[in-house]
Amino acid sequence: MITSDQIVAIGKFQKTHALQGELNAVLELDADFLDDSYPLIVQIEGIMVPFYPEAFRSKGATTVLIKLEGVDTEAEAREFVNHTIYARKRDVSEFAGVDEENIAFEDELVGYHIIDIHAGDIGEVTAIDNSTPNELLIVRRPDDSEVMIPITDEFVTDVDNDAKTITMLLPEGLVDLNG
Repeated sequence: MITSDQIVAIGKFQKTHALQGELNAVLELDADFLDDSYPLIVQIEGIMVPFYPEAFRSKGATTVLIKLEGVDTEAEAREFVNHTIYARKRDVSEFAGVDEENIAFEDELVGYHIIDIHAGDIGEVTAIDNSTPNELLIVRRPDDSEVMIPITDEFVTDVDNDAKTITMLLPEGLVDLNG
């Protein structure tokens, strides 16, 4: 039996696509994770059930069309709409080449503090805006104003999951542009 401490959310099924059981999904992992060696886990009637991808194709930066084994009609696929997609932590760890304890996805960054190397504590992440191709951290500053900071490897110098901090080297003036 798959338990909640063994899995991590990696995306969400948004809607059906066509009539052969394909699902439109948004993933926080590269689509290459969807080969047939890693099951996708969906909670059905309170039970975590593994499903293997039969086929997939990218449809944009984070959107993927997925055909699950055994899901062959639009009606069967409809049962998955709005369900969170989970994966086993060990599979994500193996795929991403990181230790299981260090797995964190963008939606899990809410509550983390942003520390700029030069400016110090910028504030706390309150949300992730992924409505554009460049995902943004929405950060509440100590004065209750908000600032948007792009999520990019170029800015991140360290993530401390224990301390819930993200240390960044932000371009000068970025925080003042939209704060």
